[in-house]
Amino acid sequence: MSKQTSFFTSVGRLYPHVRPILPRLFMGLVCALLASIVALAIPQVLRVLINDSLRPGGAPDAVWAAAVVILLLGIAEAGLVALRRQFVINPATTVETKMRVSLYGHLQDLTVSFHDRWGSGQLLSRSMSDLAFLRRWMAFGAIMLVVTTLTVAIGVVVMFSMSWQLALIFLAAAVPIMVYSFRFRRRFSRVARLSQDQAGDLATTVEESVHGIRVLKAFGRSREALENFNGQAEGLRQTEITKAKQQASFTLVVTLLPELALGVGLVVGIMLAAGGQLSIGSLVAFFATAAVVAAPVEFSGMLLSMALTAKTALDRHFEVMDTANTITSPDHPKRPGAVRGALSFNGAGFAFDDGDRLLEDITLDIRPGETMALVGITGSGKSALLQLVPRLYDVTEGSVTIDGTDVRNFALDELRTVAAVAFEDTTLFSSSVRDNVLLGAPDPSDAALDEALDVAQAHFAYSLPDGVDTLIGEEGLSLSGGQRQRIALARAIAAKPRVLVLDDPLSALDVNTEELVEARLREVLRDTTTLIVAHRPSTAALADRVALLQSGRITAVGTHTELLAGNDHYRYVIASLETGPKDLDSDLDTELHELEVDAKEARR
Repeated sequence: MSKQTSFFTSVGRLYPHVRPILPRLFMGLVCALLASIVALAIPQVLRVLINDSLRPGGAPDAVWAAAVVILLLGIAEAGLVALRRQFVINPATTVETKMRVSLYGHLQDLTVSFHDRWGSGQLLSRSMSDLAFLRRWMAFGAIMLVVTTLTVAIGVVVMFSMSWQLALIFLAAAVPIMVYSFRFRRRFSRVARLSQDQAGDLATTVEESVHGIRVLKAFGRSREALENFNGQAEGLRQTEITKAKQQASFTLVVTLLPELALGVGLVVGIMLAAGGQLSIGSLVAFFATAAVVAAPVEFSGMLLSMALTAKTALDRHFEVMDTANTITSPDHPKRPGAVRGALSFNGAGFAFDDGDRLLEDITLDIRPGETMALVGITGSGKSALLQLVPRLYDVTEGSVTIDGTDVRNFALDELRTVAAVAFEDTTLFSSSVRDNVLLGAPDPSDAALDEALDVAQAHFAYSLPDGVDTLIGEEGLSLSGGQRQRIALARAIAAKPRVLVLDDPLSALDVNTEELVEARLREVLRDTTTLIVAHRPSTAALADRVALLQSGRITAVGTHTELLAGNDHYRYVIASLETGPKDLDSDLDTELHELEVDAKEARR
């Protein structure tokens, strides 16, 4: 959680975003203030009407004139309120959109370790509900808070001009309100922050349960998930009730005290009028003015709570925006010419932020065009080692080089063009097969799409309802595990990298399909250097060489046969690896390949 800041410090950070729209906001403020002044003018018309016209000998036409004036003032007030909305709504939504886009862009730049720590629901609530609330506060709450303050100040001055005795009575109610406001601000700020954080946690739970609905159903844990969600929802409900109680108690104070003051003032005012110290018109105008002033005073509870919630939303927003991106492009990146794809780890090490060391003194050279398999027991650091290549994580010691150039000297976008990744846990987007495969392709053509799907043995894509233009749903959950892996592999292939990093993307494929994929990879990407995590003996056997990762270190490098013959730990690891799951989708590959050929001919 970010450190506590004052209200004005937090709101001051909003200035760079609202600076371009300040003229429009100022005009909205002026319109709202003029509307309040017009409302305060109506009691003065009544005062003149009562003192000059509603007395013996007064002119009857003055009543009609006063009615017309009050009508015109009412129309003017309504028109000014409408103008305020016109001035502020468009610019406020513009600021909201720009801040949302800026937040999303920053999230794209932040490191993987940041996203490891943060729940997706927390980020979602910050980008949606918090910024939506800020927009409402900018367009309404902030302006009305200023207008309310000025209206009360102007109203009190007008009230003093009519009767200083009654004005003092009314003003006396402000002292306990100010004291209570200070206490309310501190209590409400804490509960508002808790409420927004709990809402983010609740959003995370919903997202996780939706994504994991198959697991929950398969293990019969839906009831437990519901009970957990119910507990979180009840916690948020209790927090919201606490917020409502605090706001209600504040509203009670700011409503009751002015009303009590008006009651006392009424008695005093009648006595003053009876003694000739105050005219009847002034008495009526005073209480009409007090009614105009009392409305924003009663409204101040809601406006203050809006302001405090907006502060919390700003703090939560900048809590993310202030997070530094530690993996960035260098100021003067090296632009490689023709990349051969020689990949080297030179005494590379990696440790987490808490100091827990995972990799140490990794020294490994992979020749251009070579396929190197990485083998090790679970938890030995294989996936972390692969992610050092595209700088999803950075080495904490040593270096990783491509053609002798430290990957930290590449521009990030160029490095991630040179090196492509396919993960075991595939992530697909709610788009078509075509869009997912060609996501990073330098040549987003049908030919590139066909080649990538063919190499990945993803011929099933042509038999989907709309072929390669079929929308595959969120995270591709409408596809089987093997199908998702092949689409993800096709995406990496279509990127045409010089270095291909594969975190066991073939684990859901049967051995025959894996062999076909490996053969096509060698054919199409013969000049591409490939580093692949092997979780099955067949994957290791198909590689040119194998590196053995043991306790965070490379302890042996050689062919699969050489290591089987001469390394006890390698034999132990190979014996513990899975023989490979059966991918039922691969049984249809022959028929689907024929459909693919037909689809290609139809497109031509």
